[in-house]
Amino acid sequence: MEPKLDEIYDEFAKTYDDNRGLFDLSDLFAGFYQRLHPSPGQLLDLGCGTGEAFSKYFIDKGWQVTGVDFSKQMLALANHYVPEMTIMHADIMQVDFEDNQFDAIVAIYSLFHVSKDRHSELFSKMHRWLRAGGKAFFTYATKQYTGKDEFDGYINFLGKELFYSHKTPEELYADLKAAGFEVEDTQYKEIGGETFLWVTVGK
Repeated sequence: MEPKLDEIYDEFAKTYDDNRGLFDLSDLFAGFYQRLHPSPGQLLDLGCGTGEAFSKYFIDKGWQVTGVDFSKQMLALANHYVPEMTIMHADIMQVDFEDNQFDAIVAIYSLFHVSKDRHSELFSKMHRWLRAGGKAFFTYATKQYTGKDEFDGYINFLGKELFYSHKTPEELYADLKAAGFEVEDTQYKEIGGETFLWVTVGK
């Protein structure tokens, strides 16, 4: 039987320190942060992993951060690296929060592990969880990564076969607009030899 995705990320946690410098996201963090209301608020990090470096970036600026992840070992590292973060051990598709609870929501390198048939469901929840004027920021897989306009399948990452799923960018933007979001910024970024689409939306 193939290991489940949460078990694979538990395995990644064992070698996290060896690979933590592969991805420099500092310019993306700063760009998203500049779009937000300047006062510290509440951030929801879906698929937070270890909390480095996105959650920590916000905590260092005085924000309250809630992180959700299905990997117990990644969350154990989050307790070590970002003890100020409130963590929840759960699948991002199974959690729920109060309406208008967060000022910002991020899903960094996590959304594309969810079946594309459920993306619109998650976008609707994210829109509901955000306060008016809030923004969300996430990574989306596209043809630049998978080689296909639409994709449901497995790709090798750090020696493990991981599930990836995505629609076309045009279908993605349609789903976001149907959920009530305004698409504010989209950009392809190559980081650590990988090219993904980074999307900012506002409520």
